[in-house]
Amino acid sequence: MRFAITGAAGMLGQDLVAAVQAAGHDAVALSRQALDITDAGAVADALGGEARVDVVVNCAAWTDVDGAERSPDEAQAVNGVGAGNVARSAATSSAWTIHISSDYVFDGAKRSPYVESDEVGPLSSYGRSKLAGERAVAAAAPTRHTIVRSSWLFGAGGPCFPATILRLAAERPELKVVDDQVGCPTFTGHLATALVDVGARTARPVGLLHLAGAGRCSWYEFAQEVVAGAEVTCEVQPCSTDEMPRPAARPAYSVLGSERGDDAPVLPHWRQGLSEYMAAAWTVSAK
Repeated sequence: MRFAITGAAGMLGQDLVAAVQAAGHDAVALSRQALDITDAGAVADALGGEARVDVVVNCAAWTDVDGAERSPDEAQAVNGVGAGNVARSAATSSAWTIHISSDYVFDGAKRSPYVESDEVGPLSSYGRSKLAGERAVAAAAPTRHTIVRSSWLFGAGGPCFPATILRLAAERPELKVVDDQVGCPTFTGHLATALVDVGARTARPVGLLHLAGAGRCSWYEFAQEVVAGAEVTCEVQPCSTDEMPRPAARPAYSVLGSERGDDAPVLPHWRQGLSEYMAAAWTVSAK
């Protein structure tokens, strides 16, 4: 089977290319430099008939949540219009689209896991752009798409929360981290394996699919685990979102669950993902 991965140089994209190859499939890695998904013509050329692609996984995204508040049009161009470009070209070539979306399409008002049928209500420009992408993909490839919502991604291939905490903990004796936002940290290595599983199926799930690390925690609890795992002398203190204001509003609760049964692969616990991340991060830093 032949997978094309847009955003292949990103954190998830790198792990996905590796997972595709490890599963014995062909990977067509399309980095941002190789393919700008906001350019509809370029996308059509890259994913056209000669590419002979079976599955297109769209990992290309505007990921700067706060930056999207300052540049909403740019975020929409990538996360909304660009996502539609990818799905449209894939469908034209009879390829399946797996599109990566976000827990930030929800408003965080629930206190039980969000499932695929729950009402959306993004609080930020970033969340609205990701929701626009979901709708563009569904419109462009109605019967040939899987929209995968995930959350709190972290991995060794790019900037992420654990990397930031490790850097700050090495510089400061104390850190304050919000404890009133709860979600599911998801290791990109685990998500990538699940995405390959979904894409390689004979009967792929159509529509929305929630895939996130098992378990839940606050950013504060996540930071505590990072610091403890690194054996760094730094005290992590809890604080409220109001004490650490950011340009973009975040949902207070964005734990993801699934009502899709066997359609949804079960990812390992986020603590296992963090352990694998720490091992990979130390390996990278040692080079």
